[in-house]
Amino acid sequence: MRGPAGVRWLGFFGALCCAVDAVLFGAPTWIRRGVSVASILRGPDGVLIMVLWIAGLSALCLAWWWGRRLEVSRGWILVTAALWIVPLLLVPPLASRDVYAYACQGSLFDAGFNPSVDSISAQPCPWLDSVSVVWRTTPTPYGPLWIVLSGLAASFGSQAVALGIFRAYEVLAVVALALVLPPLARRAGVPETRALWLVLCCPLVVVHFIGGAHNDTLAMALVVGALALIYRRASIGLLLAGGALIGAAIAIKSTLGVVLPFAVLLAAGGLEFSLAFLRRAAAVIAGAVGLLVALSLGSGLGFGWATALSGAGESRSWTSPPTAVGITINAVAKWFGGRIDVVPVLRTVALVVLIVVLVVIWWRHRHGDFLHGAGLACLAVIFLAPITQPWYLFWTLVLWAVTAAGTRWLDAVIIASMFLILPNGDGAWKPLQVPLAFLVTGLVGWVAWRSLRPVTR
Repeated sequence: MRGPAGVRWLGFFGALCCAVDAVLFGAPTWIRRGVSVASILRGPDGVLIMVLWIAGLSALCLAWWWGRRLEVSRGWILVTAALWIVPLLLVPPLASRDVYAYACQGSLFDAGFNPSVDSISAQPCPWLDSVSVVWRTTPTPYGPLWIVLSGLAASFGSQAVALGIFRAYEVLAVVALALVLPPLARRAGVPETRALWLVLCCPLVVVHFIGGAHNDTLAMALVVGALALIYRRASIGLLLAGGALIGAAIAIKSTLGVVLPFAVLLAAGGLEFSLAFLRRAAAVIAGAVGLLVALSLGSGLGFGWATALSGAGESRSWTSPPTAVGITINAVAKWFGGRIDVVPVLRTVALVVLIVVLVVIWWRHRHGDFLHGAGLACLAVIFLAPITQPWYLFWTLVLWAVTAAGTRWLDAVIIASMFLILPNGDGAWKPLQVPLAFLVTGLVGWVAWRSLRPVTR
């Protein structure tokens, strides 16, 4: 089973199981209430649904883990990735309802509204009942490029067509990653087969990006393309183009703006205050800022998207470390008769800490390992953000796949995160939110101790 043929067909079997589950219990156009593992097991085909889900995820994760050690060709990896993706192309959305929100946000833009300012409830989206309640009254947290692409998908007036277009975006993004990863890996001195396997055959791609149609794949394809251009350092024109691609990625997922300072270091070959450094840094920044301004003004959306991320705080989950610490403190206070809510305060504190951490990471990587630093910065964002989803780990995985950094522990975390969500998009461990929040709080304490230990020394 650990040979090339066994790995390929084990992953294909896992993808088939997940595809069948998408039909049986994916994310339909209506919202199922009170979904849990227990409620699924009590319902029609409940045992089959859970067996297929666990078997499918396990097969995909095992195949990906075993495949890390294989000596195979680039073509073999591309064919394997395609085989794993094909079963998810024509099934209902899987493991998330976000694609329905994308469609309504696009409909809002197509009707002349600004989704960065107006919620989808401001306009009678014909598919509003498909959108999770928490996202009906909050602005979209995405940038102007994604809003324009969403508007294009929704402009046909059909929800089914819109969903198909969103999935097509993700397929094109995977193809783009397959094209831009090898040159960046070669320039970074990393085997291209390692980078392609870790990224293209990752279970996140199959389940959450093709099945769930999340837009992270498209944003990361732009980031990798940008870094491949910048790594060449051939001319100011290429640096401008690379900066523009990073600007395009930010215009989809604004949190990826943390990559820009490391792209500046990469363009200049390190932090050295000289005329050459300033010229190269200015080219990358000008390319990114110029495209962002052009997209913001050209789309008519303005710059409201830059602050729209605040709406993401409406959701509360133990998977976000700051939120988990707040849930833990609230629970302890409740034991002693107190009724407090420290989650908003701790989220604010975490964002302040994040700024400090990002500056420290950038400074420590100012003379080398720029791609590793960029991945670490993304990891800091994931760890300190008010909301964290399993597929966010893809940001760091892509950047570390083109470095010599070991990804074993990150791969293990990604595999564990695959089992946090049910096929319809609900949290699998929602009933255990408070105990799991205590567990994550312990993790936060350990990370803080490990991070501060060099300082105390």
